[in-house]
Amino acid sequence: MAEIIELSAPDLAAMLCSRVCHDLINPVGAMGNGLEALEDPEQASSMQDLAKELVTNASKTALARLEFARLAYGASSTAGTDFDTRECERVAKLLFEVEKADLDWQISPAMVPKNKGKLLMNMLIIAAGSVPRGGMVKVSFHGEAGKEEIEIIASSDPEKKQKTLIPSGVQELMAGNPENGVDARSIQPFYTGLLARLSDMDLAMGLDGATLKFTASPK
Repeated sequence: MAEIIELSAPDLAAMLCSRVCHDLINPVGAMGNGLEALEDPEQASSMQDLAKELVTNASKTALARLEFARLAYGASSTAGTDFDTRECERVAKLLFEVEKADLDWQISPAMVPKNKGKLLMNMLIIAAGSVPRGGMVKVSFHGEAGKEEIEIIASSDPEKKQKTLIPSGVQELMAGNPENGVDARSIQPFYTGLLARLSDMDLAMGLDGATLKFTASPK
């Protein structure tokens, strides 16, 4: 069995910061382009309308990405050592408004340890990436309180030219021993695996046709 890669705290923080910047650079750049167009008096009315729409959509995307990063990567403003799943639900719904997949949230309100809440959010973004052309991502808890299993089912409709896949390299990254190491581009699934180990949970991912099952189970 390959040895799990250990990252120093500064390296982990630097890579996560780079990941956040990567997620924000496109929508923030789009907002800048839209604002430039709005400031140009020579632009036609139709172009002004398109610019307004661009700024609106880009700002919505940037907000969703920031809210996700705050909860999934950061310390969050949540008091204490637990997350309220209602806050996870709120942020997840914001995120899926700018993702191609739809969200089916089946988790009742509960308090969970912060690392488990972060794990849930990071699993969600991986599941969204497994249906890159759209589909449905259903998330639920199973088992007794305090020992919940996280279950995410991502499915797509081939008749709509959608597809379901296991994102390249994600399983090795979550296991903590990717052949090519870890960098800022691949840090998110690596961090997901780290959160699972900190939460004493095992991750499992399997693909059956157009359906992906992704679980985190207590050891």
